[in-house]
Amino acid sequence: MQPQLILLNGTTSAGKSSIVKCLQQKLQSPYLDMGLDKFLYMLPEHYLKQPLWEEVWGHARCKGELGNRLMSGMHNSIRTMINSGNLVIADHVLIEKNWVSELAELFHDQPAYFIGVHCPLDVAEKREADRKDRTLGSARLQYSVVHQWAHYDFTVDSSTMAPEKSAEKIIEFLASQTSPIGFAKTREQLKNI
Repeated sequence: MQPQLILLNGTTSAGKSSIVKCLQQKLQSPYLDMGLDKFLYMLPEHYLKQPLWEEVWGHARCKGELGNRLMSGMHNSIRTMINSGNLVIADHVLIEKNWVSELAELFHDQPAYFIGVHCPLDVAEKREADRKDRTLGSARLQYSVVHQWAHYDFTVDSSTMAPEKSAEKIIEFLASQTSPIGFAKTREQLKNI
């Protein structure tokens, strides 16, 4: 069974985008990159800076309706793409319970894999500072919530292996033909909260 969606979740600077690029190169089928940054950078440039950035994305919490609408649009766009027969890889920073819940509803019965990208806080903070294109402090504020509501099919620790190796481990897991249960388990878990 070929997954129609591979969704990676982790804090900013955990290495998700690099893993997505490696997956695109290593997977035989053409997977579209529909990650978070693709959607955020659709906004007018002035919304990506203070003070308007707070309407889109606070450090650890979505600050306004604009951010919630954008994330819902992203989730539903991914569902539309896979329903049209496309294959999708996406990275996300799931800091809102309602985002996790929406994804679980949309993908619990699909060939969709939910992958956790873990990274120790000190490593993520160093990467965040080195990148110069991230809001400093975001990784720290996201760290305690980003994996809080998720039940994953598979996880990788991006601090212990290069993005290429993380991608290889994910591909090995997918090749095992293990049925996806992450979104279904997440959906079940959220119903009990």
